[in-house]
Amino acid sequence: MGDSLPFGSYDGAGDAYEDADNFVGYPQLVGAQLGLAVSNAACPGETTVSFRDGGCGYRDSYPLHLSYGSAGQSQLDFALEKLAELDDVELVTVQLGANDAFGCQRSTRSRCTAATDVEAFARSVQTNLDSILSALREKAGYEGQLVVVTYYVPTADDAIEQALRALAEVIDTVARAHDAAVADGYEAFREKAEATGGDPVEAGLVYPNDVHPTDAGQELIADAVLAVVN
Repeated sequence: MGDSLPFGSYDGAGDAYEDADNFVGYPQLVGAQLGLAVSNAACPGETTVSFRDGGCGYRDSYPLHLSYGSAGQSQLDFALEKLAELDDVELVTVQLGANDAFGCQRSTRSRCTAATDVEAFARSVQTNLDSILSALREKAGYEGQLVVVTYYVPTADDAIEQALRALAEVIDTVARAHDAAVADGYEAFREKAEATGGDPVEAGLVYPNDVHPTDAGQELIADAVLAVVN
């Protein structure tokens, strides 16, 4: 579950968006490694608010890997519905919050660098993510493996790095409160990019002029998930 990172990456023409199979994300890589069938419900552009309340605009124009039950159904409600139907789910992954950070950049005068703006952003994400994981654990009664994935820093932009560092701390805090493991995508990319002066694009992990991971980047996130899966 989550946004465009788990949905998958594709470096091709615009008409590729008409077929979700063109987009391969780390959930598919993890599933292949573990021998698990994958249900990828991710929606590009999803925030912690739209995940819970509905309104991911991407699926108004392009297909997802899975069709939700109705046009207005939120990703969370879809997930709760599926967890209620299935009794053999062995792993759930969640990655959310980066689009909240980008929203903070767009909506604040400091571009989400002022301490008050960062604190407000982090507090909002923490509240929303806590309610999401609570629903998965308590409302759906899911007791299996739950992994929450942190974000890498896609550019050399100090503002987004500050926000994503704060996001990683929030994810770690909330995940552990709900008996969830944390897959450290933030640190995995940082270590790998050190060889190129800290630039994930130069390291071949992020597409140029983009924020999304290349195939190598997706594999690195998959490795981070696999590292914490029992």
